[in-house]
Amino acid sequence: MERHFYFIGIAFFGMINGLFNQVFLVFALLHVQILAPALLFGSTGLTLLFSSLMVSTATIILGGIPAALYERFTGKTDDSDVVSLWIWLSATALLTLPAMGNFIKFGL
Repeated sequence: MERHFYFIGIAFFGMINGLFNQVFLVFALLHVQILAPALLFGSTGLTLLFSSLMVSTATIILGGIPAALYERFTGKTDDSDVVSLWIWLSATALLTLPAMGNFIKFGL
Protein backbone atom coordinates (compact mmCIF):
# COMPACT_ATOMS: atom_id res chain seq x y z
CA MET A 1 0.00 0.00 0.00
CA GLU A 2 1.32 3.43 -0.86
CA ARG A 3 2.21 5.98 1.79
CA HIS A 4 -0.50 8.48 0.98
CA PHE A 5 -3.22 5.96 1.90
CA TYR A 6 -1.77 5.80 5.42
CA PHE A 7 -1.81 9.58 5.66
CA ILE A 8 -5.41 9.70 4.41
CA GLY A 9 -6.41 7.18 7.09
CA ILE A 10 -4.58 9.09 9.81
CA ALA A 11 -6.23 12.35 8.76
CA PHE A 12 -9.62 10.62 8.61
CA PHE A 13 -9.32 9.32 12.18
CA GLY A 14 -8.14 12.73 13.38
CA MET A 15 -11.11 14.40 11.70
CA ILE A 16 -13.59 11.92 13.19
CA ASN A 17 -12.15 12.44 16.66
CA GLY A 18 -12.22 16.21 16.31
CA LEU A 19 -15.81 16.33 15.13
CA PHE A 20 -17.48 13.60 17.16
CA ASN A 21 -15.59 13.29 20.44
CA GLN A 22 -17.83 15.36 22.69
CA VAL A 23 -15.70 15.15 25.84
CA PHE A 24 -12.51 16.55 24.34
CA LEU A 25 -14.42 18.98 22.15
CA VAL A 26 -16.25 20.56 25.10
CA PHE A 27 -12.97 20.66 27.04
CA ALA A 28 -11.22 22.49 24.20
CA LEU A 29 -14.21 24.77 23.60
CA LEU A 30 -14.29 25.94 27.21
CA HIS A 31 -10.58 26.60 27.27
CA VAL A 32 -10.60 28.54 24.00
CA GLN A 33 -13.51 30.67 25.19
CA ILE A 34 -11.73 31.43 28.47
CA LEU A 35 -8.18 31.92 27.20
CA ALA A 36 -8.81 33.65 23.87
CA PRO A 37 -12.30 35.15 23.70
CA ALA A 38 -11.34 37.95 21.30
CA LEU A 39 -9.35 35.66 19.01
CA LEU A 40 -12.40 34.58 17.03
CA PHE A 41 -14.51 37.72 17.54
CA GLY A 42 -16.62 36.11 20.24
CA SER A 43 -18.35 33.87 17.69
CA THR A 44 -19.41 30.55 19.20
CA GLY A 45 -19.45 28.85 15.79
CA LEU A 46 -15.89 29.87 14.97
CA THR A 47 -14.77 28.89 18.45
CA LEU A 48 -16.38 25.47 18.06
CA LEU A 49 -14.68 24.91 14.69
CA PHE A 50 -11.32 26.02 16.11
CA SER A 51 -11.78 23.67 19.08
CA SER A 52 -12.57 20.82 16.69
CA LEU A 53 -9.40 21.58 14.77
CA MET A 54 -7.40 21.58 18.00
CA VAL A 55 -8.75 18.15 19.00
CA SER A 56 -8.04 16.75 15.52
CA THR A 57 -4.48 18.04 15.57
CA ALA A 58 -3.89 16.72 19.08
CA THR A 59 -5.15 13.29 18.01
CA ILE A 60 -2.73 13.14 15.09
CA ILE A 61 0.20 14.34 17.22
CA LEU A 62 -0.52 11.93 20.09
CA GLY A 63 -0.98 9.06 17.63
CA GLY A 64 2.42 9.81 16.11
CA ILE A 65 4.33 9.53 19.40
CA PRO A 66 4.47 5.69 19.46
CA ALA A 67 5.60 5.65 15.83
CA ALA A 68 8.31 8.20 16.60
CA LEU A 69 9.48 6.14 19.57
CA TYR A 70 9.60 3.03 17.37
CA GLU A 71 11.70 4.86 14.78
CA ARG A 72 13.98 6.19 17.50
CA PHE A 73 14.57 2.79 19.11
CA THR A 74 15.12 1.00 15.80
CA GLY A 75 17.53 3.67 14.56
CA LYS A 76 15.58 4.77 11.48
CA THR A 77 17.06 7.92 9.98
CA ASP A 78 15.23 8.07 6.64
CA ASP A 79 11.51 8.39 5.96
CA SER A 80 8.95 6.38 7.87
CA ASP A 81 8.63 2.76 6.86
CA VAL A 82 5.48 0.66 6.65
CA VAL A 83 5.70 -0.52 10.27
CA SER A 84 5.90 2.98 11.73
CA LEU A 85 3.03 4.15 9.52
CA TRP A 86 0.91 1.21 10.74
CA ILE A 87 1.79 2.11 14.33
CA TRP A 88 0.76 5.72 13.72
CA LEU A 89 -2.49 4.66 12.02
CA SER A 90 -3.43 2.17 14.73
CA ALA A 91 -2.60 4.58 17.58
CA THR A 92 -4.74 7.26 15.95
CA ALA A 93 -7.55 4.73 15.48
CA LEU A 94 -7.34 3.75 19.16
CA LEU A 95 -7.58 7.39 20.20
CA THR A 96 -10.66 7.74 18.00
CA LEU A 97 -12.57 4.82 19.55
CA PRO A 98 -14.58 7.00 21.99
CA ALA A 99 -15.86 9.10 19.06
CA MET A 100 -16.80 6.15 16.83
CA GLY A 101 -20.18 5.65 18.51
CA ASN A 102 -21.23 9.21 17.69
CA PHE A 103 -19.82 8.89 14.18
CA ILE A 104 -21.86 5.77 13.47
CA LYS A 105 -24.96 7.32 15.06
CA PHE A 106 -24.85 10.60 13.11
CA GLY A 107 -22.86 9.56 10.03
CA LEU A 108 -20.57 11.78 8.02
